[in-house]
Amino acid sequence: IKNNRKVVIAAITDNYYNLRYASEELRADREIVLKAIEKNGRALDFASKELKADKEVVLAAVKDSGDALEYASEELRADEEIVKAALKEKFNTLAFASDELKGDRKFMLDLVKGNSYALEYASEELRADREVVLTAIKGNGGALQYASEELKADKEVVLVAVKQDGLVIRFASDELRDDKEVVMAAVKKDGYALQYASEELKADKEVVLVALKENGYFLEYASEELRNDKEVVIAAVNNWGS
Repeated sequence: IKNNRKVVIAAITDNYYNLRYASEELRADREIVLKAIEKNGRALDFASKELKADKEVVLAAVKDSGDALEYASEELRADEEIVKAALKEKFNTLAFASDELKGDRKFMLDLVKGNSYALEYASEELRADREVVLTAIKGNGGALQYASEELKADKEVVLVAVKQDGLVIRFASDELRDDKEVVMAAVKKDGYALQYASEELKADKEVVLVALKENGYFLEYASEELRNDKEVVIAAVNNWGS
């Protein structure tokens, strides 16, 4: 049955997964594999080594299911056309692209311009590249979490990020979470960011009052001394639940 072409074609027409049970010869049959891929691109998993290196076959697979990139040959996982087709179907399949491509500055710079979170999959070198990281966080401050430790300690980079999303201050270095300018920028964007400030700045009345303008609930994150400060408490009460 495994070697019977008609039986296998009928089986994969019913369910692509049945390609798994076909003979080695039929899993190397281009027509059969393409039929299975028409049902579901992930059928590439069961194709022969040769067909996993066939650009037309792999392109058909990733266009149907971006996840199929995982099963492509190493060479095709480094092919920009193949990878872009996979990303168009499902972006997080970038994880399956070759290390070579994830370390290609031009390719990754183009990607982070369109999707900041592509930075997660960039090479270590590119996650430490100031231009690449700034491009990513200008689109979405949350991408700061994927930057190198060095850039998480870069004031200019972190300021750009927290002005996009105050809560990303939690990814900044300890030093910058103790920097009043950075923390003020974060709490102006989102008062909830106060919880990630240094203990010293949680005791800074000016910083805390800015956070409380958004919602008095954030008094919870102020220092004990300020939680007992009349002016601060009145500001919290006046803005409670706002």
